[in-house]
Amino acid sequence: MIVDDSGVLRGVVARWIESEADLEVVGRHANGKQAIDAAAHCAPDVIILDIDMPVMDGLEALPLLKRACPDARVLMISTQTRRNAEISLKALELGAVDFLAKPEAQRDIVGLPEFHGELLRKVRGLVRWRSRFTGHPREGGPAQQFARHAYSSRPPEAIVIGSSTGGPEALSRLLKALAPSLGRTPVLVAQHMPPLFTAALAERLGRVSGIEATEARDGQEIVGGRIYVAPGDGHMTIAQGAPPRIAVGQGPAVNFHRPSVNLLFESAARVFATRTLGIVLTGMGTDGATGAKQIADAGGSVIAQDFGTSIVWGMPSAAAKSGACAAILPLDEIARAVGQLIAGQQPRGQA
Repeated sequence: MIVDDSGVLRGVVARWIESEADLEVVGRHANGKQAIDAAAHCAPDVIILDIDMPVMDGLEALPLLKRACPDARVLMISTQTRRNAEISLKALELGAVDFLAKPEAQRDIVGLPEFHGELLRKVRGLVRWRSRFTGHPREGGPAQQFARHAYSSRPPEAIVIGSSTGGPEALSRLLKALAPSLGRTPVLVAQHMPPLFTAALAERLGRVSGIEATEARDGQEIVGGRIYVAPGDGHMTIAQGAPPRIAVGQGPAVNFHRPSVNLLFESAARVFATRTLGIVLTGMGTDGATGAKQIADAGGSVIAQDFGTSIVWGMPSAAAKSGACAAILPLDEIARAVGQLIAGQQPRGQA
């Protein structure tokens, strides 16, 4: 279902989706009220929901759409402004699972292959994950066992976290729970997000955790007990030195991602080796898997979020399949395990 007040966008996006053999459009609506009236009848798998619309905007419509179609996954779209970044983060709190920045000018929609490709990738990914476990999307799931890598015996000196779809909410919960245990351990986050959104995310993480959090800058010294969020248009890595510093580069996207979780993890493994702790949270795709393997090969520890608490178990699954993980845990248990590692203890009794 496409909900946007722009007739041009509705038409173009519908044409893109209808051209895919495995996707179809079940409704097009110009505002939130029209979408709510039709939602229960259409039963969409995915709702593409604009923020700014007349009659009823996306933020007002979102909880009503979730009530009408509890299993539908909502993808927010908005122009790339600081205001819309903050509204998108609010929408994630209310039940949206992902967001996408759209071109500011309608004439640019057709001419931007990146927007076309990213929209279809996100829609197809959300449909695939919903349909794989139809009727009980948060229950059951993969039961296979994965090879495990032992926890490091040394407390972490740096925590690196990678996340994508569903990541902002998972990060907020994890860092709020982890805050009392962090002490002088820095946290570096690579969340797949566009520019402006990452600055808003850093502010939000600082607010909910009570820890100083900033969008990372090139050359910035890494200080213990702070949170650094990779900027949305750059790769954040850790440069060797005393003290270690952040490097932000503008290199090409890695497997469609900038920032890349793999690049952050690989640099952390080089600098902190056995004192690295990598955490792979919910997200579409496989970013983070090769980086997690490098952390494990360097003697560090890796934890992946489990299937049941992930919005999309793509990135955590790939990390688990690599054999790099010491544990695969529900989101609310990750903070406890990390707190034990920081205290120099080995987590016990956890799958």
